[in-house]
Amino acid sequence: GIENTAFETLGLGRQRSWSPAGSGARVPARIPAHVPARVPPRAPAPSDPDFEEGPCGWGSCTPEALQLCNNPEGYLAVYSLLATFQVFFFFCLVNISISTIEKRYELNSSLTGLISASYDISFCLLSLFVSFFGERGHKPRWLAFSAFMLGLGCLVFCLPHFSAGKYHYGAKPEDTCQAPETMSANITCSASAKSLHHKYLYVFILGQLLLGVGGTPLYTLGTAFIDDSVPKHKSSLYIGIAYAMSLLGPAIGYVAGGQLLNVYIDIHIPERQDIACTKVDQDDPRWLGAWWIGFLACFFAIWLLIIPFSMFPKHLPGTAKIQAEKISETHDDGSEALVQIRNIGKNFKDFPISLLILLRNPVLMCLIIASASEALVTTGFATFLPKFIENQFGKTSSFSATLGGLVLVPGAVLGQVISGVLVSKCKMDLRSIIKFMISTCSVALVLNTVFLFAKCRNEPFAGVSETYNGTGTLRNLTAPCNANCGCLRSVYYPVCGRDRVQYFSPCFAGCKSYLIDSNMTKIYQNCSCIGNLKRENGSEDFLFEALPGKCPTQCRFLPLFLTIFFFAVVFTFMAVTPTTVAILRCVPHKQRSFALGVQLVFLRLLGTIPGPILFGVSIDSSCTLWDIDECATRGACWVYDNERVVYLLMGMSAACKIITIIFVVLAVYFYKPPPPNKAVPPRNAETVSAIH
Repeated sequence: GIENTAFETLGLGRQRSWSPAGSGARVPARIPAHVPARVPPRAPAPSDPDFEEGPCGWGSCTPEALQLCNNPEGYLAVYSLLATFQVFFFFCLVNISISTIEKRYELNSSLTGLISASYDISFCLLSLFVSFFGERGHKPRWLAFSAFMLGLGCLVFCLPHFSAGKYHYGAKPEDTCQAPETMSANITCSASAKSLHHKYLYVFILGQLLLGVGGTPLYTLGTAFIDDSVPKHKSSLYIGIAYAMSLLGPAIGYVAGGQLLNVYIDIHIPERQDIACTKVDQDDPRWLGAWWIGFLACFFAIWLLIIPFSMFPKHLPGTAKIQAEKISETHDDGSEALVQIRNIGKNFKDFPISLLILLRNPVLMCLIIASASEALVTTGFATFLPKFIENQFGKTSSFSATLGGLVLVPGAVLGQVISGVLVSKCKMDLRSIIKFMISTCSVALVLNTVFLFAKCRNEPFAGVSETYNGTGTLRNLTAPCNANCGCLRSVYYPVCGRDRVQYFSPCFAGCKSYLIDSNMTKIYQNCSCIGNLKRENGSEDFLFEALPGKCPTQCRFLPLFLTIFFFAVVFTFMAVTPTTVAILRCVPHKQRSFALGVQLVFLRLLGTIPGPILFGVSIDSSCTLWDIDECATRGACWVYDNERVVYLLMGMSAACKIITIIFVVLAVYFYKPPPPNKAVPPRNAETVSAIH
C-alpha cells in the first residue's frame, strides 16, 4: 500500500470494518495503490457516528419484547399511523369542519382560507432547514418531535370551543312567501358589525402553524429513514405501503368527521332559549356539529405515538450492511464526489451550496416540476370533485362527497401499492423507473377524456335558464308571481315544482303554506309561480305543490364517469411512489432528505397551494347564479354552466398531464448514470473519491 494524505485528512486511514453479526471481520488498514474498478461492498467502521445501530428502548431499558419491533416493519407500522393521523387531521377534519367554524365564529371565506394556508406557510419556511439538519441526525427522534408538534397543533386548534362559551342559535328564518314588511323587520344588513369571535382567528392560525412544523419531518426524514433501512429493490414497496396507508386518513376523516357533525356542538341540545326559539335538529340551518371532538381525539392519539418513535435507535440493526450493498445511481454531474470530499451538510454554512447542488441537478428539477404539475391537478380534483358531481349530476352535497371519497381514496391507495410492488418486483433501475412514470402518465392522460362523458345539460331553473311561465326575465329571480313575497337571495333552499322546474326557494316559487307528510317531508302548497296542471278530466288542480331539493336530473352518465375516473386516479397515483424513489436515487446519498424537502417546497408553491385556487377561479368563471346576501355582497355560486365546467376541467387536467409527461421525458434525456468505476456503494464512495 501507499500513504495518502487525503485518507488522513478525511479520517479514513486505518479504520476497521465490523460485521453486524459480530464476526469481527477486518479490512486492511491501507488501501492498495491499484484500486479496482468496482470496490467490493464494505460495512462502515463501528466508530462511524453516522451509524449508531442499537436496541429498541430508552437508554439502558431495552426489554426483549421491544426488539420485535426493532426492524423496518415495526417502524413502517408506527410511521404509517402518524402519517394517517396527519392526513386525517389536515385534509379531512379541517376541510369538513371549515364551514361549521365559519358559522360558529363568524368568519368569512377569505379568513378561513388564511387559516388553511397557514399550514403551507410554516411548512414551506421550515421544510428545507429541517430536512437539511435532520439528514445526519437521529431521524426517529425527529419524528417523535413531529408527533409532539402535530398533537400540540390539534390541541390548540380546538381550544376556541372551550373558551367561546355555549352556542346560542337564533330564530329560524321563514322559507315561505311572507309579507315584505314581515321579512324586512327580521332581516337587516349587519356588514358593519364586528364579530366578537374574530380573536379566535389567531388561535386557529397558531394551530395550523404548529401543524405545519410537525408535518415537515414526516415526508422528508421519515421517508429517507425507510430508504436507509431496507434494500434498494424493496424501498419502493415500503414507501408505497406507507403512502398508501396515509391515504386511509381521508377515508376515516370523511366518515368520522361527517358523523361527528351529526352531534350537536355542545353535546346537549337546549330545549329552548326564548319564547320564539324551539329545539333545533340536524335539518335546521341553525344546527352546528361537534367539530372539535375529532381534533381532541387526534391530540391524544398522536401524542401516544411519541412513545414508540422515541424507542427506535438512530439506525435499525443491519442498516450498515444494507447501505454497503447498495450501488449508487446518482446523476453523474460530479455532485456525489463534491459532497463526499468536502463533507458538505454538517454545518449551516453548507446550506447554500447544498441547495445549489440540488437546484443544478437537471434530473431532480425535472422530476420536481413534473410532480408539482401532478399535485396541482390532484389537489384541485380532491377539493372540487364533490362539487362537480353535485352540480353535474344533481346529487346532494353529502352523497357527492361520499362518491368522491369512494373514487379518490381507493384509487390513490391502489395506484401507489401497485406501482410500489411493480418497481420492487421488477427491480427497476432509475432509468426504468422514470420510463415507467411516462407510461402511467400517458395512460392517465388518455383516461382524462372521461369528462366528455360527463357533459350533462342544466335542468330548467326558473329565473336562471327560463322564465316564470313566460313572465319575468332571465337571470332575475324576481317575477310578478313572487314580487310581493319579500324573498331573500341569501336563503338558498331549492325546491322542485310539479312542473319539473327548479326554484331557488319555496318563497321564490310563491308557496304560501306547507304540510308535513308521514315521512316528515315538507310538501309546499299554494305556489303561485308553478304552472297549472290539468287533471285527466280537464279540471285544474289549484293545490300547486313543490318538494324540497333539486329536480331529478335526466343525465345517466354518472356510473360510466365514476368508473373511468377511478382508473384515471389509479394511473395518476401510480407515478407518486416511483417519483419519490427516483428523487432518492438521483441525488447524492447524504442529500436525500434535503432533496425531498426541496421537492415538498416546490409541491406547495407550484402545486397544492395554487391548485385549488386555479380550479376554483376556473369553475367560478362558469357561474350563472351567485349568492347575494341582504348587504348585496356576493358569496358562493349556486348554479354553474355544466358544459363550460366540463371543458374547463378537462382542459386544465390535460394541460397538467402534458406538462408532467414533458418534464419526465426530459428527466430521462438528462439522466447520466455513473460509469462503472463510479457506481460504488454510497459508504464506499468517500474512499474512492479520496483516491481520485
